Amino acid sequence: MKEIKAIIRPNKMPQLRKALMSLDGFPGMTISPAEGCSAPVRHGPALSIMEELTDFTRKLRIEIICPDEIADQIVDRITDIGQTGHLGDGIVWVTDVQRAVFIHKTTAGAPPDPQTR
Repeated sequence: MKEIKAIIRPNKMPQLRKALMSLDGFPGMTISPAEGCSAPVRHGPALSIMEELTDFTRKLRIEIICPDEIADQIVDRITDIGQTGHLGDGIVWVTDVQRAVFIHKTTAGAPPDPQTR
């Protein structure tokens, strides 16, 4: 299993949600608000104190636990939809998951039974 985390622009979420929900085997996702800034080296020096103090921009953080077989497809959809070609589009990273358990069923690694929702 893989854990996919991504930081994206909020305006990209509706299109991304639709694309991910149409993917066979998509397990769902958690979405949280996030704020951040890029490394200063990528932008150059700040022009004013106001610019330094307002450097943080609103983003969304997406977290997905999925089978290895669909991880690349999910990452591809996130990057294809999320990119605008400008700094601040976000980032996607993938890590291995050794174990995941659905709390309501305590079945390791198995998706929940739709009848118990």
